[in-house]
Amino acid sequence: MGKARAYRLRLDAKKVEAFQVRLLRWFRKNGRDLPWRRTRDPYEILVSEVMLQQTQVERVREYYGRFLREYPTIQDLASANPARVRDSWDGLGYYARARNLHAAARMVVRRHGGCFPRQVEDVMALPGVGRYTAGAVVSFAYGDPAPILDTNVRRVLGRVFVRRRASHAAAAERRLWALAEAVIPAGEAWAFNQAVMDFGATVCTARNPRCTECPIQQICAYYSREML
Repeated sequence: MGKARAYRLRLDAKKVEAFQVRLLRWFRKNGRDLPWRRTRDPYEILVSEVMLQQTQVERVREYYGRFLREYPTIQDLASANPARVRDSWDGLGYYARARNLHAAARMVVRRHGGCFPRQVEDVMALPGVGRYTAGAVVSFAYGDPAPILDTNVRRVLGRVFVRRRASHAAAAERRLWALAEAVIPAGEAWAFNQAVMDFGATVCTARNPRCTECPIQQICAYYSREML
């Protein structure tokens, strides 16, 4: 969090506001109905975020509800036999995720008395949890303005706001994290972070972005360059 705040951004406040308003309006009409969006339980959200790592949404749909029926609480997962957890994950692949999720549940029970932590730093201390996952859990469970930066968010923010590439990868990374934090509208962290991800997945795609029907095209740096 410290590095993101330390990076000095130059943002047009009117452009940021227009981006927020248009994106949230789009999301209210077009946001995907996903099962993990119907909960504010940080444990259930963590399960979804871990499953979604390197796995397509439709594949996760098949496993998410089944896994939570078997382990409905973080205490249930923490007390489960590791072999059983591995079997419950069978077919999703990348089985280190299941081991880390099981270890994270045990840590929450052991260190936090079974109460899921709220601070990003505490969530990041859990096994297998990085900055993106921690931000997703905190913003989706608690509505706190924690930034997220997955592939879709990187693409959307980079296209809309970044006119010049940073000279170094580390600087580009700091800039994007700072940007992801700066553009979250007050009181709208849950909806906004979900919206950016959905928008990148369905409209501002890596290949053949749907620029002609994009509600943000008038303020998009990428679109401006493409139209030159």
